[in-house]
Amino acid sequence: MYRRILVATDDSKLSRKAVQSAIGLAAATRADLVALHVVPRYPLSFFEGAVALEPEQIARIEQQWADKGRAVVDAVAEEAGEAGVRARPVVTRSDAVADAIVAAARRHKCDLIVMASHGRRGLSRVLLGSETQHVLTHASTPVLVLR
Repeated sequence: MYRRILVATDDSKLSRKAVQSAIGLAAATRADLVALHVVPRYPLSFFEGAVALEPEQIARIEQQWADKGRAVVDAVAEEAGEAGVRARPVVTRSDAVADAIVAAARRHKCDLIVMASHGRRGLSRVLLGSETQHVLTHASTPVLVLR
């Protein structure tokens, strides 16, 4: 049914639920798993909520975020391996999280994207946007959304 499943994780409680489901689905269908974590860039303008820092400090912070992301996807890959699922941990940098998820699914030739929805509604959804909604509307790959 599925040959390669991408699971997007930010290590939140909901994304851990998506990881568990993706591993179970991959095991049941004998699919490979791509565990993806997207690292944003440090905000550079006041309007983005930035604190003025030196470029070296920003680079160090972004590297810390990337290292944390690597630890998250490595843990997913290890957990998948224990379930008999072959997994590839992937960390990518992008401010456009949803676009990065869609691009990673295309690049790794995934035939399913699994991700969590944080379930924001009303004004908070409009103001904060919805990465899940963006993936749903822009991906040509089927998307399984968990709540």
